Amino acid sequence: MNEIREHFSSKVGFVLASIGSTIGLGLLWKFPYVVGQNGGGLFLFFYFFSILVIGVPLFMGEVMIGRYAQRASVSAFQVIEPSRKFWKIGGFLGAAASFLIMTYYSVIAGWGLSYLLMSLLGFYEGKSNLEIAAVFDRLASSGSITTFWHFIFTALTTVIVMGGVRKGIEYWSRIMVKVLFVLLFILFCYSVTLPGFGQAVDFIFRPDFSKFNGGAMLEALGLAFLTMSLGQGIMISYGSYLKKKENVARMALVVGASVMLVAVLAALTIFPVVFTFGLDPKSGPTLVFQTLPFLFAKLPFSMLLSSMFFILFVFTALTSAVPLIEVVAANLMEHFPIGRKAAALAVGTASFLLGIPSALSYSRGIFPNWQGIFRTDFRTTVDDLVSIWIIPLAGLFTTLFLGYVFKKEIMQNEFGENVSPALFPIWVFLLRYVCPFIIVLLLLEKSQIFNH
Repeated sequence: MNEIREHFSSKVGFVLASIGSTIGLGLLWKFPYVVGQNGGGLFLFFYFFSILVIGVPLFMGEVMIGRYAQRASVSAFQVIEPSRKFWKIGGFLGAAASFLIMTYYSVIAGWGLSYLLMSLLGFYEGKSNLEIAAVFDRLASSGSITTFWHFIFTALTTVIVMGGVRKGIEYWSRIMVKVLFVLLFILFCYSVTLPGFGQAVDFIFRPDFSKFNGGAMLEALGLAFLTMSLGQGIMISYGSYLKKKENVARMALVVGASVMLVAVLAALTIFPVVFTFGLDPKSGPTLVFQTLPFLFAKLPFSMLLSSMFFILFVFTALTSAVPLIEVVAANLMEHFPIGRKAAALAVGTASFLLGIPSALSYSRGIFPNWQGIFRTDFRTTVDDLVSIWIIPLAGLFTTLFLGYVFKKEIMQNEFGENVSPALFPIWVFLLRYVCPFIIVLLLLEKSQIFNH
């Protein structure tokens, strides 16, 4: 449908929406554990270095593709290079990654909504660790309840996207990202007062040379790639809503710095609680839905702390889920005579329906033999497919397109007048040689070729 293209009202709106996209649940439940298990301070330093060398340059490139083409991920490649439709594959892969992630991401976020309600009702107080663990087992294995919360979260995300760029995505990103930072800071300040804070600092920051090896370096590189929302078509779509006058390099650095700040604050917020009660650090659903609720119940102001944490959890999920639907909806609007509300509703409905197998995967209510065949549940299988193959391949297409197809004079013009000209050849070098090499390494490592 041919409509006047919306734009973010200001660079602040774009930056907050981008920060919301990059701050996903992985920073809350995976990052702290991965840092501690892969060399502590050494891993953290290399992760920060990876964001600057891979994350920021590719982030800039994706935004510039979208801004120059004024199109979402699929059409953008065709507008820039109409004679070679082959490059559209990168756009299709990114959109596919976003859609598939949304189908199972909303299941996990739905659990967060359920736990937020339980927190507000003071459900955890007086319950043992085993009782709280049993609650999550019942929730995860109850296909109907999980599907209900999966629907609620998908509906919330869809409604935000239906509101448009300014009145939907930008408006709610401004609110939720600000609240997210405030809640994270308050919880961090509380964690500083706990006896386990020093142990958490040691776990996260102390360099451990015995754990920092080639595998840890690749883990840091992969984490930097994923936490900057690359290879999903998100930044191409958001870039298409960005005005020409804005300084992309500066905004990319702000987003990268925000990701690093939130990653460290999240680690220093969560693990002091774990270490205060002498428990081993964990990651994933076990940490968020079993360990933390039990520990919050043992602390003063348990209802308040637990409620604040799960509001933080839900807002983190929402701000990173909105662009997942937006990417696909934006592409639908450009390829079919369909308006925003109808496109968002179509994507949200399809995401909900195709997410039902993930919602039922723990209950064995669908595909009961899946785990026996694939050695993991359905949700994790889809997650592995996306993170191991689709996202890296989309990223590889994008960086090769930027390095070898996108005309250099156009890129230099998009690079901006307010950025030092000396940085442009460095940026191009990273896109041409460093980023593709690292992405290929990640693909080889994830495919376990190195193990042979």
